[in-house]
Amino acid sequence: MKPIRVLLIEDHFLARMALHSVLSAHSQIQIVGEACDGEAGLAMYRSLLPDVVVLDLRLPLISGFDLIVKIKEEFRSAHIVVLSNYSGSEDIYRAVRRGAMAYLTKDASGEELINAIESVHRGLRYFPNMALDRLAERTPALELTPRETEVLSCITRGYSNREIAEELGIAEKTVRIHVSSLLDKMGARDRTQATIYALQRGLIHLE
Repeated sequence: MKPIRVLLIEDHFLARMALHSVLSAHSQIQIVGEACDGEAGLAMYRSLLPDVVVLDLRLPLISGFDLIVKIKEEFRSAHIVVLSNYSGSEDIYRAVRRGAMAYLTKDASGEELINAIESVHRGLRYFPNMALDRLAERTPALELTPRETEVLSCITRGYSNREIAEELGIAEKTVRIHVSSLLDKMGARDRTQATIYALQRGLIHLE
């Protein structure tokens, strides 16, 4: 059997080296390229046409989410494995919706990552119980507008309505409308509960 040609896209050097070490030790996997940001990753994909790409979601220049979209737009049959620290249901849902065929968190074992790569290479999806449980928890009806997402991000940083209005350049009355809509959509009693909900679900990430 020909080895599975894998492209790694991971911005942290030590994490990338660890992945290389684990995967290259497997006789049926060949690392054909490594990239440290989304733009380089996209360029490498175009030139190398790997069998499987393993990518992080938190990448410089082009996020992992956007990179999945760009790769799938050009290469519909691309086999993409996500390996991320993000474990919120929204993160998993967004990645899968964009075209990821497997989703693992970075505490996954090397054996599980290899199983995911082999499965995806065969055209199969690979989701551990954690990912399946998170997807089952997700409320499909929850769809935030771009503005609501911006407001929610400000809320998680502790901004008042006035501070949100100044940050986004909108009227304070408009902010109150967005906040009310957010709380209603999320089923949250107050801003604190909305913040906890947003962080647990991966709607917002604090840098």
